Amino acid sequence: MDSGQDGTPEGRWVFGYGSLMWRPGFAFVERQAAVLHGRRRAFCIYSVHHRGTPQRPGLVLGLAPGGAVRGAAFRVAEADWPQVYAYLLEREQPTETYVETQVQVRLADGRRAPTLAFLSDTAHPQWAGDLDLEQQARLIAGSSGLSGRNVDYLRDLVEHLRQDGVVDRGMERLLARVEALERAA
Repeated sequence: MDSGQDGTPEGRWVFGYGSLMWRPGFAFVERQAAVLHGRRRAFCIYSVHHRGTPQRPGLVLGLAPGGAVRGAAFRVAEADWPQVYAYLLEREQPTETYVETQVQVRLADGRRAPTLAFLSDTAHPQWAGDLDLEQQARLIAGSSGLSGRNVDYLRDLVEHLRQDGVVDRGMERLLARVEALERAA
């Protein structure tokens, strides 16, 4: 494997913490579990298209300030980068709710790698902020948009995290509460 000046493999890295982890949608040459410090996985962005409507917003994931998050880093060959980057902008930035930035992640093999990540834009009108569990559950329960039911997005997340060996207790509790609300409705 070719290595760059800093000892990390050549190519560009992309960090995923939600559906990008299990459905990247682009060509990559390597996938590794990775940890990003200083950000956490959170349902902190109002969804008015994909998982909700303007009349009944849902919530989607973002990388909110604080904590640490386990996700996946994908190494993309330099030759594929222009196409992958264009795809990522289209996928991640339809309403510009994220800030594109370079972050350092710790790869599963111990190396650190500069990685493209899309952080939550706390100044964007769709920023929901730090909602408590009950507020999140009430927004997610019963909401639906162009990409389907909001609870299905949460359920997919929890199931795929489990498959990757990641136990996210906050997401597990949220799913249990949303499912209870939907059963009661």
